Amino acid sequence: MQKRTLMLLVTLVFSALQAFGQGSTVTIKGKVIEEETDLPLSFVTIAVVGIGSDVPLAGTLTADDGSFNIETTASDFAIKISFIGFETKLIEDFTVEGNEIDLGIVVLGADSQELEDVVVVGEKSSTEFRLDKRVFNVGQDLSTAGGSALDVLSNVPSVNVNIEGQISLRGSAGVQILINGKPSVMASDGGNALGTLTADMIESIEVITNPSAKYEAEGTAGIINIVLKKDERKGTNGSISLNTGIPDNHSVGLSLNHRTEKFNLFSQLGVGYRNMPNENTSINRNKVTDTTIYSVGNGDKYETFYNVILGADYHINDNNVITLSGNYSLEDEDQPSVTNFSSLYGETVISSWDRTEDTEATNPKYQFDLQYKRDFDDHEDHDLLFSALGSSFAKDQSSYFTNQTTAGADEDLEQRTATDFGETQYTFKLDYTKPFSDVFTLETGSQYFINDVGNDYMVENLENGTWMVDASQTNVFDYNQKVLGVYATGAYEKEKWGLKLGLRVEDTDLKTYLQNTGEENNQNYTDLFPSIHTSYELRENLSIQGGYSRRIFRPRLWDLNPFSNIQNNYNIRTGNPDLQPEYSDSYEVATIYNAGDLSLNFTLYQRNTTGVVERISFYEDNVNITRPENIGTNNSTGLELNAKYDALDWFTATVDMNYNYFVRNGEFDGTSFDFSNDQWSGRLVTKFKLPAGVDFEATTNYRSSYQTVQSTISDQFFMDFGLRKKIIRGRGVLNMSVRDAFASRIQESIIDQPEYSLYNEGFRGRFITLGFSFSFGKGEAMTYSGGRR
Repeated sequence: MQKRTLMLLVTLVFSALQAFGQGSTVTIKGKVIEEETDLPLSFVTIAVVGIGSDVPLAGTLTADDGSFNIETTASDFAIKISFIGFETKLIEDFTVEGNEIDLGIVVLGADSQELEDVVVVGEKSSTEFRLDKRVFNVGQDLSTAGGSALDVLSNVPSVNVNIEGQISLRGSAGVQILINGKPSVMASDGGNALGTLTADMIESIEVITNPSAKYEAEGTAGIINIVLKKDERKGTNGSISLNTGIPDNHSVGLSLNHRTEKFNLFSQLGVGYRNMPNENTSINRNKVTDTTIYSVGNGDKYETFYNVILGADYHINDNNVITLSGNYSLEDEDQPSVTNFSSLYGETVISSWDRTEDTEATNPKYQFDLQYKRDFDDHEDHDLLFSALGSSFAKDQSSYFTNQTTAGADEDLEQRTATDFGETQYTFKLDYTKPFSDVFTLETGSQYFINDVGNDYMVENLENGTWMVDASQTNVFDYNQKVLGVYATGAYEKEKWGLKLGLRVEDTDLKTYLQNTGEENNQNYTDLFPSIHTSYELRENLSIQGGYSRRIFRPRLWDLNPFSNIQNNYNIRTGNPDLQPEYSDSYEVATIYNAGDLSLNFTLYQRNTTGVVERISFYEDNVNITRPENIGTNNSTGLELNAKYDALDWFTATVDMNYNYFVRNGEFDGTSFDFSNDQWSGRLVTKFKLPAGVDFEATTNYRSSYQTVQSTISDQFFMDFGLRKKIIRGRGVLNMSVRDAFASRIQESIIDQPEYSLYNEGFRGRFITLGFSFSFGKGEAMTYSGGRR
């Protein structure tokens, strides 16, 4: 657009000069249409140029109906017609009749060379299998259009996202979330910041179940890497998205990119308003005293959010490029809720009361990323990469709680809480890759990660008109973790067989401190993390892969922080400052078969984990407190199947299934927790091409019930639907998505112990989103858009 504007300005100047130096005026008219569709083309550049020269003498753009009308006083000229993505026409042979040139219908055909530049993410295969990871391309997923990163993740094979936003991989919550291959505060547990990443910002999701030593060792289940979009096509490109939904989900997004020979400038801006309602039910039953606390709650989480990403690549020369980018996002939250409580003795209601909550929070987030890449001339894969990333997340939150008795014994109470939270993260990485021949490559590098957190949390009770601090629930928690890692890998790859060996060394220094009690937890340990990967091509369409890696799951901030959420003061979640890391050894063998219309992938895996972290319930006086503890070992054996069938032009089906059988052994407080159980999940995605160019997608999900150390988690069955229609020659997209179409996604857990029982149920409901996106420049419109669910 900038080049076009500049050209028109120059044209006007030359036209003015020509008007003073020429005689009669010639009018040129005509209409431009597209060769393939016979539809008119608007905004096509029409220029009068000198013979043998591109110097414009006059210029204009075609109207919406493709027509144009231009005047010139030049006597020796040609007419140049150009439009991005189409072949340029230079007309030198024309007839002047009565000071008028009528070109009639001018047909422009697509420029095949430029079209090679237009890569539409949404047209890629939904899942790609590589040596050490699977890549899920977001553009194929219609049912998450208008959704967030969490919605996208919930549709990725092997990944589960519960209604509280907890992410697990192959049934394990020990998964490391990266953004563009690096740790980020946007993916931290405490920040809930994945909500600011909308689907239109995401290029792909990489699922790495058995990472090589090149990757940091964090995450016993593996790594999920969220790759954000960045357009690098030359010229100015961009897209805008508009979304609305029920419940409230309204957003506007803008993506802009400008590429020159030396610079690539990119930006993404988003603003929106959304609501995430929830319903929950809890039953705490004391079997000894025959008393019960029954609660039913309804709440909303209203958020106004802003997100800005700005960045630039500077190509110093063909071998060196520097990238600097920054991200700022802000969430203003308002969380009202009402919970109805009843206290029973047997079947008799002793008292009833309503607990209301009014919570307000402001969550600003900052991030910067500086990266330098050096490519060497001797080999295309010989390069050096350095990056420095810094981020900050803060939360200023205040809550006010009121208990109002509605029947029976007096339960009136007023409480308030205040949270002042701050987290900074710094990551420094250096990676070097050196191919010594066509078959042998060495990789080496290091990473230093710093995470520094302070959380000032206070609970106050209103007593006789005075606010009094509750010392038992008030604390200032300091957390500091530093991890230094060094790695080396060697890869030997022949035409049919490949082997990759690696070793990573990581030193962890962790310090936590509770200021109000003086409690400290200082940990320092050094670990070795080897990895082995191999592959062999049995024949052209059949290959086998194998891998082994050792991983670690370090306790995260919210696992360690003894922070208590008193929204429901009969069901309280806290952290454990004394929590230790868990370790796992992961083995897997996979076969990949491609037979044209049918592709199959079978994976057999084994994961042995020690020091397993699991939440344990402590029950006293009808109050249930859950806290993470290290409980023994878990040995899991599983089978994973991925299949895709697309023999028909109008129909494609994808099936993902995962089954695992696990054996738990452990003891806590003198009680044995030895047991075995299994769990499985299945996902069926069917896509249909309907008349009028409409794409329809139905996604069916089922997750079986399974057992934990204390509880049984019930099964889930839910369906998502999506519709998409491309308009305006592929530059515009209309979409609709319905998530949890039958409102059947209910999270339910049951704990049944000799002295007490606990029942918890959570429910979000159906979400409907309508969206429109439009692309300008060389590309097509985004096929996914919008704000978080």
